[in-house]
Formats: sequence, structure tokens, C-alpha cells
Amino acid sequence: MLNQIRKQKIANYVNESGVATIKELNALFPEVSPMTIHRDLEKLEQEGLIVRTRGGAMSGKRQLSASETHLFVRESTNPEAKIAIAKKAIPLISEGDAIFIDAGTTALALAREMPDIKLNIFTNAPNIAVELSRLQHPIIYMCGGMLNKANQAVSGSATLQMLEGVNITVAFIGASGYSLDAHFTCGKEEEMQVKQLLMAKAYKNVILMDDSKYGQVLPFTFGKLEDTDVVVSNGKLPTEFAVRAEDAGAMLL
Repeated sequence: MLNQIRKQKIANYVNESGVATIKELNALFPEVSPMTIHRDLEKLEQEGLIVRTRGGAMSGKRQLSASETHLFVRESTNPEAKIAIAKKAIPLISEGDAIFIDAGTTALALAREMPDIKLNIFTNAPNIAVELSRLQHPIIYMCGGMLNKANQAVSGSATLQMLEGVNITVAFIGASGYSLDAHFTCGKEEEMQVKQLLMAKAYKNVILMDDSKYGQVLPFTFGKLEDTDVVVSNGKLPTEFAVRAEDAGAMLL
């Protein structure tokens, strides 16, 4: 009986929310294990009440758009690494700084950890600006430009023009890939231009990257370790990366 009540509550929560992660559902029912939540979702899907996704579930009553699904899957992939990186990155921020937060799910985790202190925060990601709006003291500046719906990144000439006119103390930049030959890479040319500009202008460049990005090569290189001051990771990057970072004068956290 208790199992059936829990399953019904899970179905109601997922269908009311539209999407839900395993972590969210486990927080609602801390008395059971994540594996039990997985089994409940499997049974609910068999009953046609929800649709399972990687890392969670979505409403059986609503089909997400391709961009929503893509973003949800990316956010629910390796969440522990994203949180670990965010917590390591926070001490790099001092009250009064002008910081930039790049688009991406790791950067979104950073926004969720952001302290409520006096800062000027620039971002090219609408979802990050909304997340930061809960804070009272930071001033939030949203870049204009063209929106990539899949990753919530704004880019283009308007973005570059705005960022050319500001002085950034610390830039937190996401990397979609890193290899010894191609260096830090991303998937869109216009997003490469934004990242390159930030790496040239910011007083301190901080790359946010977990170990899953190591060895990945995307079409556009936006920087090298020699251009970077700090790389914040989840502590699982290979030794050869640590050696290369030290040789390049980049701190690895």
C-alpha cells in the first residue's frame, strides 16, 4: 500500500512539474534509495503515466521540445561533478568583483551556489540570469544577441559589443571539450568568439570542466591552457592534464 501511495505521488509530481530528476524525487522520499525511485519510474512508465529520461522523468501528458529535452538531459548528466566544480569555484569570487558566467549546465550549478554579496554579474545565458535573480545584492547584466535554444547561450555581434565595453575581474568559461592537440573547444563559431573575447579581456580566466570533457574535440578552439589562469574540475582529470596545466602556469583545482 505504501509503495502504491509513493508511486502515485511521484506520478503526480512529475506530471505537475513537467520534468523531474531522480535527485528531486529522492528528496521527496528520502526514506527510499535512488534505485527504488528508478524502479518506481519504470513501473509508472509501463502504466503510461510518465516517460522516463536519462536521470529522471517527464510528464506523460506533455512532450518536451527538442531543445527542452536536450537541456534537461545535459543538466541531469553527472550532476555531482557539476556541483563539486561549482563549490570549488565560489572561493575565486570576492565581494565587489565584476564576473562573467558563461552558458552551460556547469555554469548553472555555479549560479545556484552564488553567495548573496555585492557583485556585478554578466552572463550570456537567460536561464542563469533568472537563477541569479533570487539574490538581493548582485547586479545582473544580461547580454543581448541570438539565442541558441539547445544550451541557452546568447551570442553574436550584440553580445560581443556589450562585452567589449566592460572590465571583467573573473570570467567563468565552460569548455565542451579538451584535447592536447585541439586545446579547449566548443561547438559553435559564434560562441567561440564570445569565449575568445572573454579570455582576452578578463583579469582572471577560469575554465569549468569535468573529466567527461577530456579527450573530446569539437569544431572550434577558443583557448589554450597558456591562456588560462585556473581550471576547476571534479578532481578526476588525468595526470597528463595536470602536468600540462602546471607547465602552462595554470592552477588546477
